[in-house]
Amino acid sequence: MAEPSLRPCTMIFALSVLYFVTYYLTPATIFGPLTAVHIEMILAVVLLVVSLPTVAKTSILKTPQSVALIGMAFAVFLSVLIAVRWPGGAVQAFFDFIPNIFAFFLVCLHCNSKKKMQVVILMMLFVCLFVIAHGAIDLSRGVSGDAGTAGSSQWDAQHPYVLAMGDSAGAVIYRIRGLGEINDPNDFGQVVVCVIPLMFIFWRPKKIFRNSVLVLLPVCVLLYGVFLTHSRGALLALLAVGIVAGRRRIGTLPSALLAGGLFVAAMALNFTGGRDISVDAGSGRTELWGESMELLKSHPLFGVGFGSLPDYLGHTAHNSVAVCAAELGLFGLYFWSLFLLPTARDVLAVASPAKVSEGEPVEPEEELYPQAARKIEAVDKAEINNLGRLLVLSLTGFLVTGWFLSRAFVLTLFLLGGMVEVVFQMALQRGMIAPRLRMPRALRDSGILAVSLVLLMYIMLRTVNLMH
Repeated sequence: MAEPSLRPCTMIFALSVLYFVTYYLTPATIFGPLTAVHIEMILAVVLLVVSLPTVAKTSILKTPQSVALIGMAFAVFLSVLIAVRWPGGAVQAFFDFIPNIFAFFLVCLHCNSKKKMQVVILMMLFVCLFVIAHGAIDLSRGVSGDAGTAGSSQWDAQHPYVLAMGDSAGAVIYRIRGLGEINDPNDFGQVVVCVIPLMFIFWRPKKIFRNSVLVLLPVCVLLYGVFLTHSRGALLALLAVGIVAGRRRIGTLPSALLAGGLFVAAMALNFTGGRDISVDAGSGRTELWGESMELLKSHPLFGVGFGSLPDYLGHTAHNSVAVCAAELGLFGLYFWSLFLLPTARDVLAVASPAKVSEGEPVEPEEELYPQAARKIEAVDKAEINNLGRLLVLSLTGFLVTGWFLSRAFVLTLFLLGGMVEVVFQMALQRGMIAPRLRMPRALRDSGILAVSLVLLMYIMLRTVNLMH
């Protein structure tokens, strides 16, 4: 009798993975001519309908992250309604935002085991390899054009996976990129950096051939893909991931020194396409950060409106905190912090051997993810710690690149957040870890974090101004 009950779960999981792939590669790439009937919308509605009964049986909506996402959705709506004074635009912004946060609930409800997490990671790998292959093939065939063609409809049609841009010397740089929400080389580089540490979920001790095929080879291709993006933020994120990964084995200082050596080597190999990484080279971005903070001063509560920052600055701010604060105000930044803080707390907890104990499988009276309780996987403390460490590295890559990108509201963040909660729930079910952060404390600490992030931005901007 168990077999039929598992089939709907498998089907919902498969549809969830298809939803993620469609987000990254765009409906036109996945569905072709059928895009005209908006299959991606039909898919989202189907997933929502089949997920509602599961949500009703869980306590997922009581977690700080779920409260944060609901609050962020209202912040998006209110930001446009109040700042732009356009009810129709507020509704549109709300529905544009919902598909991103939907990923968190889909992962928690339907990707709630290690094996399913592995499938999600393979999906992300497929997306990265798909873009890298198309971009590399386009570059190998030879591209022609100048920086002035970047963004033109003709160039995009001929080279959808390559961006042409000029450097400070007037030379043309060709950088690979994805489609849709990752159609900027920096945005695509961020996704690749996040996937690289997650590939080690397939690592098995003393399995040389398996590790070479399933881990080392894909990682080498992904590193090559980051190189082809020529993203400075992605390079810094890779070095940060390396420091965090290495400090546990060789110590913080040796890891930092090794990262410094790799940075010099990367610059010598033209990793950034000839563009410098310095205060002067990033002055344009810091100016945008400063202008975003000025907008926060003039629109402190609800911001200038979701997606409206380019209307004020001509560009986005290239900093996730600045974008969130300027577009959604302190109200939206608070809920963004409410998602980030418990997620960081949970992932650090499951990654810490001191906070995870050897426990026995337990089934709480109210399951957060009931499907996972039907058959609890055999996962021990070492496995929980390993999954936690990999997610720490992945989130480190996301947050470091996010400091230089406007990626506060993207699916990747909520996808990783969902994975963190799945691993935390694995440990909680087995009695290995203390319960989640209580709501009152999460609400208080998130307010402190939001204020701290704004103060950090002001301190950095003041420091940069003094250096000029």
